[in-house]
Amino acid sequence: MVVKLISACGARMALKGLHVVELAGLAPAPFCGMILAEFGATVVRIDKVSDGNVFDCIANGKKSVAIDITHPKGAAIFRHLCKTADVLVEPYRKGVMEKLGLGPEILLAENPSLIYARLTGYGQSGTYCEKGGHDLNYVAMSGLLPFLGRKNEKPTPPLNLLADFGGGGLMCALGIVMALLERSKSGKGQVIDASMVEGAAYLGSWIFRSQHLPFWGNSRGENLLDTGVHFYEVYETKDGKYMAVGAIESKFYDELIKGLGLSSEECPQIGDFNEAKLIFQEKFLQKTQKEWVKIFDSLDACVTPVLSLEDVVTHPHNASRKAFISPADSQVPVPSPAPRLLRTPAISLASQPQPKHGQHTVEILQNLNYSSDEIMSLHKNGIVKCDMGRSRI
Repeated sequence: MVVKLISACGARMALKGLHVVELAGLAPAPFCGMILAEFGATVVRIDKVSDGNVFDCIANGKKSVAIDITHPKGAAIFRHLCKTADVLVEPYRKGVMEKLGLGPEILLAENPSLIYARLTGYGQSGTYCEKGGHDLNYVAMSGLLPFLGRKNEKPTPPLNLLADFGGGGLMCALGIVMALLERSKSGKGQVIDASMVEGAAYLGSWIFRSQHLPFWGNSRGENLLDTGVHFYEVYETKDGKYMAVGAIESKFYDELIKGLGLSSEECPQIGDFNEAKLIFQEKFLQKTQKEWVKIFDSLDACVTPVLSLEDVVTHPHNASRKAFISPADSQVPVPSPAPRLLRTPAISLASQPQPKHGQHTVEILQNLNYSSDEIMSLHKNGIVKCDMGRSRI
């Protein structure tokens, strides 16, 4: 079914014909490559010879070539690949690629139309540009971490969603698409400096620009959008599940009160928020999540169930839109690509296999006109890694 779908739609995917080289990394770079691949690009991941990259679980549909780019012959292969590529996604700290003789000055000189996307935590300049870090560090540096968490508690790390995936991979993919659009006019490639600190901060632009509005002004956990009010909160249900309440506008609040079997006199929208929360907590504990869903699905109250990974596929709304798929080899569902392009849709590659380490090394080297003897010599000398069980030399 998936193969037929790809065959039917592949010819009109938005990024079909785009050739991307992705240097293997963690989280943000693979996600950037995943987005490009699911919208039609051909993505070749450059793995280290000694590293199977076992933590990359979003590489479905990509190709893997294992090259030691620190060796002159490996670097030559990499440069050869980049000469015909449209995009390079590079996740190393500042200066690493330059030390290998693979910096943008060299690669763009050999391929002036190359989009050289540099995806790092702190960017290509600044006092921290050569330091390591992870999502939590980048969110902390973005100015957004103090907003996350409940009253009288420490700031809460947002998993690794905000910097790695939102401010990192997604913003980098956006930058790549914009650079490609500009290239269609100028014919020239360019370097993208994608900093996860800055990308996360940019995602939070509204937070920065809304500080003068009445949404804020109090300590964490005491404002409108950070659980400071009873009508923007999460409540536990009788069966230990949860309901999300976002009834900010009065018309939604009126429907919320109606669904809970309360009156505005018993629980006004503006008043003692802590007391109102206790009333809501008691009410939501009287019914199961399923019972509350039945009530609020008939009301326009901005009240929804908090769905688990197991529940998202079968929820009627998500199911009707096929918002998630359930790959045969996965125990959890996978989100379908977004946003939806109605004329040139993306296709989820989650049902395609993850590439094996070096699975496509022989194929790619042959396409670069390396002979069988040359490939075997490179393999024996540890300059490349071939999946001999899958390759024909």
